[in-house]
Amino acid sequence: MEDLNVKIYADGAVLSDMLTAYEAGFVSGFTTNPSLMKKAGVKNYVTFAKEVVEKIPDLPLSFEVFADDFDTMEKEAEKIHSFGDNVFIKIPITNTKGESSIPLIRKLEDKGYSLNVTAILTIDQVEDTVAALNPEVDNIVSVFAGRIADTGRDPIPYMKKAVTICQSKKGAHLLWASSRELFNVYEADRLGVDIITCTPEIIAKLKKVGKPLERVSLDTVKGFNKDIQTLGYSIL
Repeated sequence: MEDLNVKIYADGAVLSDMLTAYEAGFVSGFTTNPSLMKKAGVKNYVTFAKEVVEKIPDLPLSFEVFADDFDTMEKEAEKIHSFGDNVFIKIPITNTKGESSIPLIRKLEDKGYSLNVTAILTIDQVEDTVAALNPEVDNIVSVFAGRIADTGRDPIPYMKKAVTICQSKKGAHLLWASSRELFNVYEADRLGVDIITCTPEIIAKLKKVGKPLERVSLDTVKGFNKDIQTLGYSIL
């Protein structure tokens, strides 16, 4: 793990999981989104966000706007920006009508806000986003490599091109989003991706890095045997 250059961000909205990852020192930042908040049962967005900022004051934190119209998004972005200096405002690349968020991104960049532009899946979207970013501000460009793979496409060529595009603009940090397995961390690192988001389940697997395969094999057989004893089945 010490040889990796890619930064690992934890993806989730369960505060206890976030604090466990923070205290373990495995991660360099945190991201959230509305779907994760729904899954975690977050009742009050602002209360949750402020508590996270209070307990994790020294690592990047990404909080997403909720609105679907750009005027309200801008107002929400102002509020999110006020949460703390380590906060990145997550702006989806389009709204639900497919209208581009680039004009809003430019407005927020002119104010010097750090953004995490999210839900990006095409190279055109990467190019448009990077072109709109302020080189004097740190920003995150989140390409959903896992969702690209979910469509049967190899995400590696997309991420290679995205690396080149982001490297052309100072302060543009490429993030591999929607990772599906631990090996994605190594794929992202090999390509020169700046950041990768990982679920708590993937982060937990970091402890297994380098484990001898013979040991993994034995542990797998022991797991099967434990379940067999629990089931109480008999073949003969």
